[in-house]
Amino acid sequence: MRARLAVLGSTVALAAGALVPVQLAGAGPAAAAAPYDWVALGDSYTAGVIPAAGDVFEFPRNGCQRTDQSYPQVIERDLGSLLDLTNVSCGAATIKDITSNYQSPIGRHLPPFTEDPEYPFFPVPPQSDAVKSGTDVVTVGAGGNTLGFDDILFTCLQLDQDSGGVGTPCRDKLADHIPARLAKVSSDYDEMLATVHKRAPHAKVINVGYPTVIPQDTSKCRHNDYEQFASITPGDLDWLRDDVQGPLNKAIEKTAGDHGDTFVDLTDSTRNHSVCDAGKWVEGLYSYFPTKVAFVHPNTLGHKNAADHVSAAILNALGVN
Repeated sequence: MRARLAVLGSTVALAAGALVPVQLAGAGPAAAAAPYDWVALGDSYTAGVIPAAGDVFEFPRNGCQRTDQSYPQVIERDLGSLLDLTNVSCGAATIKDITSNYQSPIGRHLPPFTEDPEYPFFPVPPQSDAVKSGTDVVTVGAGGNTLGFDDILFTCLQLDQDSGGVGTPCRDKLADHIPARLAKVSSDYDEMLATVHKRAPHAKVINVGYPTVIPQDTSKCRHNDYEQFASITPGDLDWLRDDVQGPLNKAIEKTAGDHGDTFVDLTDSTRNHSVCDAGKWVEGLYSYFPTKVAFVHPNTLGHKNAADHVSAAILNALGVN
């Protein structure tokens, strides 16, 4: 979603070691095992984007805001002997930006919250261009921007400002529009997966869902706390969790299943680590008010958890664990 508004251990080491060819007596030094080619596609929940998810490691910057603690980079450090990573994820990416559109990245240019002195950035090619016929693994985490989750969140902030923390002004205004948005997510996602499979017919495709951002008990969320959800009412938070983000994950899961692909569900593993939990793995509107905008994105702990689950899915798909 746009920036606007750990468990492999010895198993991974053994799996990686098992792929190193045995050196024959009298032979020269064994060649390194040929890596699997992995392409990481996705939006800001893959790219990292926010300072709480590490430092931007690409210089000069292209505005996609890929950070060194995002889950693809964590996995590359853990499984670098197995996987040759091409990470083309980009903050603010829609599903169409992965499939066929050139995207104009926004960096950290998020007025009125913050402005990026290097904005505007040059367009980047469709992410699927990085997928080749020999690609072995593709991971993708996308859908939130196509749904317009950030715009929905921003609208809720505006509508709920004068609510006094009661009622559901945002649900009342936007609920009727959600089914059509979800239908577009499903349609665009189906087209994207068809494109990926056509470009890499033998690749294992792993679809990554979104983590829990809103707790089941919204009384944990402090009204008007900008390091949580600011003015958004408990009723609207319940609606956002149950009728917006939940169905988004279900739409992605179903479409992935229709293509015979893997779906990585992060909901359960992050259930007690929402924006409003003490041990949060997702930052609120700000990670530090008023200077560090986060606009509800995973921090390093959230990306570490995603890395654990996505790593396991990759190893399972490749049959090496």
